[in-house]
Amino acid sequence: MNSSVSDFKKRYKGHRERLRRKFLDGGIERFSDEELIEFLLSLGTPRKDVKIPARKALERFESLSGVLSAPLEELKKIEGIGDRNGMYLQLIHEVSARYLKDRARNRSFFSSSRAVFDYLFHNMRDLKREVFKVLLLNRKHELLSDRDLFFGTLTGSAVYPREIMTLALEHKAAALVFVHNHPSGHPEPSLQDKLLTRELVWAARLLGVDVLDHVVIGHNTYFSFADKGLIREYTRDYEQHIAQVNQA
Repeated sequence: MNSSVSDFKKRYKGHRERLRRKFLDGGIERFSDEELIEFLLSLGTPRKDVKIPARKALERFESLSGVLSAPLEELKKIEGIGDRNGMYLQLIHEVSARYLKDRARNRSFFSSSRAVFDYLFHNMRDLKREVFKVLLLNRKHELLSDRDLFFGTLTGSAVYPREIMTLALEHKAAALVFVHNHPSGHPEPSLQDKLLTRELVWAARLLGVDVLDHVVIGHNTYFSFADKGLIREYTRDYEQHIAQVNQA
């Protein structure tokens, strides 16, 4: 065997062993995103250098979550990532999505917009059309159910507050979180998004149900109506309206 080839194999074997020991000693917290992708690829390709494919994948899809949720055909366009590695990365993506869903059951998991984003990002990031989802929560803000209710742009397909409120009553939900995605990748809400959210907040308040947030998922980012103070603003508008009606 050529000595240079032999030396390369020894160095690479040593590099993989260092990655393995790094994981065993400290978990993924000690890994950079590039090292973590490389480590995952190495499990599916035990006898090839995957450092360069890992770097190219991170450059192309911009983040670890972007790589894990990338379509198989897009992953395969990167030299060094074939069917086996692509399917392996997608398996990691699907397992993590199921883990987050199981983790949310019977736990006060949705205490922040970030928790909602982390829960749904894997499933909603790459959708080619808008999906409007409702999370139904109990008084402890534990997940009772999540439902995909409407499809298409919010201006192109009707979102019926009555249907959402009926679902809330059926599940005896005390709180709601609304989520939809923007296939364009830009999470900034449209005027229609804002008008709809205001209408839903008012409808929920009539039933004594809290709306905690409306999260718009884009490409590796999101917009939270609660974080921007809009849920509080719409709730205040409702309370002022009721006060005016009672005084009339």
